[in-house]
Amino acid sequence: MLPTVNRSRSSASTSRPNPMFPQYLRRIVKWQQMDIEYTFWQMLHLCTAPKVVYQHTKYHKQTKNQWARDDPAFLVISSLLLVVATIAYCAAYDHSSSHAVFVVISVLLFHFLLAGVFLATCCWFLTNAYLREEAPNSHVVEQRVEWLYAFDVHCNSFFPMFVMLYVIHYFLSPLLVAHGFLAVLLSNLLFMLAASYYHYLNFLGYDVLPFLERTTFFLYPIGIVIVLSPVLILSGFNPSRYFMNMYFSHRL
Repeated sequence: MLPTVNRSRSSASTSRPNPMFPQYLRRIVKWQQMDIEYTFWQMLHLCTAPKVVYQHTKYHKQTKNQWARDDPAFLVISSLLLVVATIAYCAAYDHSSSHAVFVVISVLLFHFLLAGVFLATCCWFLTNAYLREEAPNSHVVEQRVEWLYAFDVHCNSFFPMFVMLYVIHYFLSPLLVAHGFLAVLLSNLLFMLAASYYHYLNFLGYDVLPFLERTTFFLYPIGIVIVLSPVLILSGFNPSRYFMNMYFSHRL
């Protein structure tokens, strides 16, 4: 059961606007101000050593006095890579250019951006309302999770899932969409690994914040994924075929 905090404290903290957000949006169109090299370094280490990335998040807090990134390069590059990957899928599995444009826009908006806004908002609210440690006295400066940081955590967690479900999946798709038990098994294992790693990185993102407690709450969805996967495998459900048939005109 989630712990609770004082209602007035929570509402006051979560209603405060983030002054960095307008500046963050303005920098999206300014490539010369983006640190591209550091962004690719983060992407690599999110797939290989994610704790190192969140160790650097602590340094960022010490130097910039905020947990969230002030550089939108990660968001911009992730969006561009997602567009490129979706175009590759459309070239292989779609016969209509107009439908392909619709797929690219819907994947970028719904799979990444709008889903990220929704998930970040839910996590932002839960952490600020239920997972913050009680301040020992009134003289301690109160800390809270920034909404932009919650969105950063989603972007960080999404990238390795993108690598598995958009890049690796693309090259394995002839095998994964085939008929038979092997395709069902491999497809479910790949989706299970991607979903589990997403939630693990989500946990790391909030566990690094020293003013939060019981952040293992973010690991609970992994248990649900592990329990559901054998059920889906035994039922013969192939997530690769399901999503490919949902989005692309070429029926498998």
